[in-house]
Amino acid sequence: MNAHDFKATSIDGAPVDFASFKGKTLLVVNVASQCGLTPQYAGLEALWRKHKDAGLVVIGFPCDQFGNQEPGTEAEIKTFCETRYSVTFPMMAKVEVNGPNAHPLWQWMRSQQPGAEGGPDGAITWNFGKFVIDPTGAVVKRVPPSIKPETIESDLVSLLPR
Repeated sequence: MNAHDFKATSIDGAPVDFASFKGKTLLVVNVASQCGLTPQYAGLEALWRKHKDAGLVVIGFPCDQFGNQEPGTEAEIKTFCETRYSVTFPMMAKVEVNGPNAHPLWQWMRSQQPGAEGGPDGAITWNFGKFVIDPTGAVVKRVPPSIKPETIESDLVSLLPR
């Protein structure tokens, strides 16, 4: 099993088959609009714009499991991201990343990289937890929420398809 075996729903309600990301490097992030870490949207967007033509795909999954910091609808989240941070990278529909209702992709990523954050069963501990997935669909790194996206740029670039 790898990341390409999963499906999700875009923030606009369209199905997204992760098989379409074969050969790409993915940075998958649980995002929130009302969090102290929300300015990370700017760093995520900068990485996306700089490296998308080389094969990087940043994917945001809104999640309201941490302090009710993503309470809006998909339409409200999309508008916020576009108007406040000029987000153009792919955004998915709001999901849960922990617990019995966690999206299957998030369950799988957590099992692959339980992380040093200390959450039970590899639980995500806060908004802006990040997973790096290589072009073969393997999770190669888990990045804690406090680490800004721009600080892992060299890690992402090293995985870009040649």
